[in-house]
Amino acid sequence: MKAMIFEGPGRPLVLREIETPRPGPGQVLIRVLACAVCRTDLHILDGELPRPKLPLALGHEIVGRVEALGEGVAAPALGTRVGVPWLGWTCGECRFCRSGRENLCEKARFTGYDVDGGYAQYACADALYVFPLPDFYSDAEAAPLLCAGLIGYRTLRLAFEGEERLEGRGRRLGLYGFGAAAHLVAQAARHVGFKVYAFTSPGDLAAQDFARNCGAAFAGGSDQPSPEKLDAALIFAPVGALVPTALKALERGGCVCCGGIHMSDVPGFPYADLWEERIIRSVANLTRRDAQEFLALAPQIPARATTVPYPLERANKALEDLRHGRLSGAAVLIPPV
Repeated sequence: MKAMIFEGPGRPLVLREIETPRPGPGQVLIRVLACAVCRTDLHILDGELPRPKLPLALGHEIVGRVEALGEGVAAPALGTRVGVPWLGWTCGECRFCRSGRENLCEKARFTGYDVDGGYAQYACADALYVFPLPDFYSDAEAAPLLCAGLIGYRTLRLAFEGEERLEGRGRRLGLYGFGAAAHLVAQAARHVGFKVYAFTSPGDLAAQDFARNCGAAFAGGSDQPSPEKLDAALIFAPVGALVPTALKALERGGCVCCGGIHMSDVPGFPYADLWEERIIRSVANLTRRDAQEFLALAPQIPARATTVPYPLERANKALEDLRHGRLSGAAVLIPPV
């Protein structure tokens, strides 16, 4: 099969002809139909996430069809269209798994990092960590739901942790960085009644127009003050300096929730900006429950991913377009048939 292979930090991916994998016990073989490009892939490429398997096929927003079943697998059935997210396997035995926090599993394996991902024509995945996809979405539309959508949803939920039902009426939500995750979470937030405020890189008028098209009541640069105090702020840009900026915009009791896997250092800020029970927290990975909930919710909104397709062999171009902010929405790689 053809695959775009990562061979080490700071080096472009290389198109290789490699052996098609065979599913092991508990796994399924998936023919990849689409794989979205995530900022996490850039962090791996740049060596900011330090321990990837090498050589490696990146990609953890995979849409494909089940082509073969490994030993012991009864479901999903052959031919089922499934999605494969970042969380690829957990031990089920550590204290985090036993307490419903499998996203923090001490032995977790991640797709496109510890195991080969979807920048390829085929990929193997653990059968317990793939999810049937709503027919509502095309292959390309479904791919960004599997990380941008899931992490956006988890970030929103954690910003209001403890609430049995997410209710946005009368509340204001800030989104810092408006790319693949933010444009999906904006739709989900508006669906439950939030007023959405989008903050982009200063001067990025295209991203601000994109945010308004996604329903943002306000879109401006992150150097601008928020027009109103925010009940929560979700940060998707990997810029630590946005944490004190967002904190300063918070209403008392509000939460700044950082949705990225890597961020530059957070600068110091006055304690007064944190006081009055404001919260700063991070999001780590996702759970299977997140996937089940969001994939059921997405068609009801309906959440629509804006996608830019690239052939598989143009993966380096897609990554550079993401790096330099040339995308509105999500880049999606399409392997050859």
